[in-house]
Amino acid sequence: MSHVHTKAEAREKMAKAVEHLKNEYKGVRTGRASTALIDHLKVEYYGTPTPLNQLATLSTPEAQMIMIKPFDGNAVKDIEKAIQTSSLGMTPHIDGKFIRLNVPPLSGERRQQLVQSVKQMAEQSRVSVRGIRRDAIKMFESEEKAKNITEDQRDEGKEEVEKMTKEHVDQIDELLKQKSAEIMEV
Repeated sequence: MSHVHTKAEAREKMAKAVEHLKNEYKGVRTGRASTALIDHLKVEYYGTPTPLNQLATLSTPEAQMIMIKPFDGNAVKDIEKAIQTSSLGMTPHIDGKFIRLNVPPLSGERRQQLVQSVKQMAEQSRVSVRGIRRDAIKMFESEEKAKNITEDQRDEGKEEVEKMTKEHVDQIDELLKQKSAEIMEV
């Protein structure tokens, strides 16, 4: 395995760790209503669990409300049931062919819990990135021991991976800062 390949693989894995965190953050509630909360909610639609965003148009006409417009009027009851049985803790209001979801404001205590939760998610991502760094550095050292690369290439590879690690950890820290601010925003 070449040291160029090792660096590319490390970069790709680190980017995936950051992407994973972004996706996790989408599902975390903030003070504002967000369609990301219910995007992937599974609805039993004609016996098939289907993501809500494939069955309806989702919008946030107000800061505390999500509007669901099913493409098929017959899906209203299925969507209502999926929301009621989910862990969202929100009551759907049927309004003809639409469903309104009122998103209650977060209490101060709940905001603090959510901030702790997003901090833990960020820490898990940092740990992943550091693990990827560790594996890449081990690879450079064993390649150099096996005389497949020079000491200079080993050192250059290590340096490159350190830079990559810092870059990705900085991205994680920035995501955490933004998400925490969103949660605390009243």
